Amino acid sequence: MDYKDYYKILEIDKKATPAEVKKAYRTLAKKNHPDKNLNDKKAEERFKLVNEANEVLGNPEKRKQYDELGENWQQNQQAQSQQRNPNQQSRQSNQGFGGGNQENFSDFFEQFFAQQRGGNQQQNQSRKGGDYETEMEISLEEAYSGTSRIIQLENEKLRVTTKPGAYTDQQLRIKNKGAKGSSDANRGDLFVRIRVANNPKFIRKGDDLYLTKNIDLYDAVLGNQVIIETLSGKLKIKIEVGTQNGKTIRLKGKGMPVYEKIGAFGDFYVLIQIQIPEKLTDKQKKLFEELKAIS
Repeated sequence: MDYKDYYKILEIDKKATPAEVKKAYRTLAKKNHPDKNLNDKKAEERFKLVNEANEVLGNPEKRKQYDELGENWQQNQQAQSQQRNPNQQSRQSNQGFGGGNQENFSDFFEQFFAQQRGGNQQQNQSRKGGDYETEMEISLEEAYSGTSRIIQLENEKLRVTTKPGAYTDQQLRIKNKGAKGSSDANRGDLFVRIRVANNPKFIRKGDDLYLTKNIDLYDAVLGNQVIIETLSGKLKIKIEVGTQNGKTIRLKGKGMPVYEKIGAFGDFYVLIQIQIPEKLTDKQKKLFEELKAIS
């Protein structure tokens, strides 16, 4: 077997940390995934090389052997593998990201990009299987109220549930649902990383929510009550007389639920934007001129 520079394949330095290895792998795997490069043989080959590089550099034990033995590391791997059960083989899979359907059901190996995080490989009968990792996207509304997805992992269906207040990069661990080890009791774990999609109306900052509300000049000058939308429903807020453009109104406890803290919520902030009339009738213009004259 020819020697392959896995560091060059992952485009990282030899001193890269495990987190940097993982980040580089995920980036390149997404970029070269077959689902995004249909009928592109070169991208498919790069995808395989990136997975192969991650199998080595993402495993501390294999990476150590690779760094120490250089071109001879593969011969050492072959010698070790002959001491193990010849029927034991690591699985390479071509998983991919994808959107959920109307039933929130997806095939684990088609909707999500799964990777084996490869637990510590032992050379005895108690070898633990590697871990799987995938990503699950939910809406801001689902993050607010909690939701669930059903995924299919080989021959079994799993329901992954998020609690109210879920946040981006939150990682859920499902025990014993990873790769098989020497026995069912030694399976790895499944890690599900949450990603909350951007919302067109609300901006989330921690547990707080922000909304921009447009009001007309007359409401700003004379005051009024206006309706706003929140994730818990519509609310009526008071616009004070003489409200200035850019004013922020705070609604305490109307933001996101604080994760795993029952009854605790962030705040909701309303940014006021005053819309100036672009066209005026002759009568309106005259009234503004009179108002200016007496001001």
